Amino acid sequence: MELLFLALLCLHILKTEAVVGHWCYRSQKCEQPQCEDPSQWHQVSPVCKGSRQSPVNIVTRNVLQDRSLQPLTFEGYDVKDSAKWALENNVKVALSSSPKIGGGGLKRKYKAVEFHLHWGVPGEPQHIPGSEHSIDGEKFPMELHIVHIREDASDMTEAKKTPDGLAVLAFFIKADEENKNYATLLNELENIKYKGQVAQVDALPLSSLLPPEEDLGRYYRYEGSLTSPDCYEGVTWTVFEKPVELSLPQLSQFAALHFDGKNSTPMMENFRPVQPLNGRKVLWSGAGIALPGAKLLLLPLALSCTLSSL
Repeated sequence: MELLFLALLCLHILKTEAVVGHWCYRSQKCEQPQCEDPSQWHQVSPVCKGSRQSPVNIVTRNVLQDRSLQPLTFEGYDVKDSAKWALENNVKVALSSSPKIGGGGLKRKYKAVEFHLHWGVPGEPQHIPGSEHSIDGEKFPMELHIVHIREDASDMTEAKKTPDGLAVLAFFIKADEENKNYATLLNELENIKYKGQVAQVDALPLSSLLPPEEDLGRYYRYEGSLTSPDCYEGVTWTVFEKPVELSLPQLSQFAALHFDGKNSTPMMENFRPVQPLNGRKVLWSGAGIALPGAKLLLLPLALSCTLSSL
């Protein structure tokens, strides 16, 4: 009788999931066919079909130079968080010391609340890249996002009640030299292989994860959204030209991660495809020539279920 009850309960849950749905990335569809992949995220949150969605493809010949976009000011980016960082399985870290950004054409100051990463296939980072934004149709192996809320908001929920509640800094990550500043985080990936696992790591100054500050004066700016549901529109995006460098062995360490428990789908292709600009303008801060196209192979943004399940 107990087994029958459990079977009926599971059937009810599956039916409910099929109706209500939950969001996932395309690479999870093989294992979770009932989940809503990026093309169906509007079923989870209607805003995901809005007119100011992110990420976007930045076409350098169409950007508008804006000389008012001076270098941003970074407050507390060179200071370690007072508490240890809780590194979650999806490589997300919540911040408690709230470093701030200002200037650079922003209308107000914003405080950092978390950072996370997006990537393609860790074993083939140069051939199957996973940055969310692209430059002239080409992508980088990974992308780092530092999420900020307006400094007068107490949390993300309150910030989202305003039309300019969030500001996100985006940094491309390319395959190049080893980056010892990332060792603290990368060494813990083996300990957060599965969903729900969290590792405590010594905090780092946020600036140590970024290119040198003198290289941060050239960036793109546009108005967009969060790149996962609820797809809140009200995000000021700053996409920097200068990428962060990680070595190929460092990038391959992300292959240890899984979306769920043991034997679940490897965590890869956790990015949203680019969205239409819908008439939005992308501004550019730089003086001189624009960033040349990322020297990567241009590939389809989504892979087949067969490859995703390897």
